Amino acid sequence: MADFHIALCGGRVTRRLPGEASVDAGGRLINFRAVPGYRPPTWPSPEVPLHAHFEYVVQDPYVAAQHLLSLGASLATHQDPDDPDLVVMLDPAGHPFCLIRSSVAVRFDGA
Repeated sequence: MADFHIALCGGRVTRRLPGEASVDAGGRLINFRAVPGYRPPTWPSPEVPLHAHFEYVVQDPYVAAQHLLSLGASLATHQDPDDPDLVVMLDPAGHPFCLIRSSVAVRFDGA
């Protein structure tokens, strides 16, 4: 998971132990820990709730998605057909995350 997120947002591993890793992603610390009996979230179904959710601002979410597929991500079954500026993906452990077109994110920030 640490290596996947470094490939996604940059940064470096600052700690790696069996079942645990920490990533410094440009001043944001992300900790990953193995969980016995882990089951991935079933979003959007509430059966297994989300553990965390990241949103990444990218220039083109479809180009970014193709790159992330090669790193072990997958496309989420649930996509918003009314939002062409958003792609929902699953990381290698099954956590959903979103890729948002940067021009849209700028408009949100300026609203």
